[in-house]
Amino acid sequence: MSAVIVEKSEARKIKSNGFISKFGALIGLIILCTVLTILSDNFLTVDNVMNIARQSSINALLAIGMLLPILTAGIDLSVGSILALSIMMMGIVSVNHGLNPYLGIVVCLGVGALLGWTNGIMLTKLKLPHPFISTLGTMNIARGIALIITGAAPIAGFAAPIQFAGNQFVGPVPFSFILVIVVYILFDIFLNRTSTGRYIYAIGGNKETARLSGINVNKILVIVYTLSGLMAGLAGLVMVGRVNSAFPLAGMGYELDAIAAVIIGGASFFGGVGTVWGTLIGATIIAVLRNGLNLLNVSADFQMAIIGLVIVAAVYVDVLRQRSFKK
Repeated sequence: MSAVIVEKSEARKIKSNGFISKFGALIGLIILCTVLTILSDNFLTVDNVMNIARQSSINALLAIGMLLPILTAGIDLSVGSILALSIMMMGIVSVNHGLNPYLGIVVCLGVGALLGWTNGIMLTKLKLPHPFISTLGTMNIARGIALIITGAAPIAGFAAPIQFAGNQFVGPVPFSFILVIVVYILFDIFLNRTSTGRYIYAIGGNKETARLSGINVNKILVIVYTLSGLMAGLAGLVMVGRVNSAFPLAGMGYELDAIAAVIIGGASFFGGVGTVWGTLIGATIIAVLRNGLNLLNVSADFQMAIIGLVIVAAVYVDVLRQRSFKK
């Protein structure tokens, strides 16, 4: 029976993947790059392109984690706070206590995964009505703990192994960008070549029908939120590598950029629709837009307004797509 549900979810994906749904984000990225190339001589240079690749890495990692809850018609508002607590714990272990930096990396990723798992458990075992509530709670709890255990003070002076992911280059290419590509390939395989990945799409298509078909919905949701937390920890590791410091207010508002990347990339808030590579394009669009606006000396306030309009437009397109699907 579960195979039938998976086939129906695949049919929904195919139906939703019209030309605009499939290539709209890519076309938008090409148009955006073309306009910025015309407006600024400094945009289409090797240094700036590599800078964009580096700048997009943190949001790209958060976004691929965010894709999973959104595919199940959920959301994870806690990723920014999970990032902060993960890197502060890494700092306490590897800097304050002088323990092995590789242990610090394990702690960073482990704390992220544990907090994500906690989100999943609260959603499935405590029967909270929507992940908005459980992850909103985790967002505040994790942020509060990060501030309490450090006295709101930053931690600096991380060892080279911790800095590697954020500040190393392979030729002209940032290692963080290579890491993003590897992670996205793994997630593409996970979502499209495994039964768990197909079940994620099925749950997003219709959770109750998926449950009645024999899919262990609660187990899949715990996996989804655990992976989202893990990606927040990994994004935090890259961030610390870039700036060689961790601070408890890190990641504030990052969940919004991650959500925006997923939706701009063609995923649906209604669940069951979205792709790995569309999400990467969405994260790239946000990075390109911020970079281009900086090159054009647009103020930060106007940048927020412009990016907000882009997000609203992407959500509106999602609503129109959903109405079209229902027809």
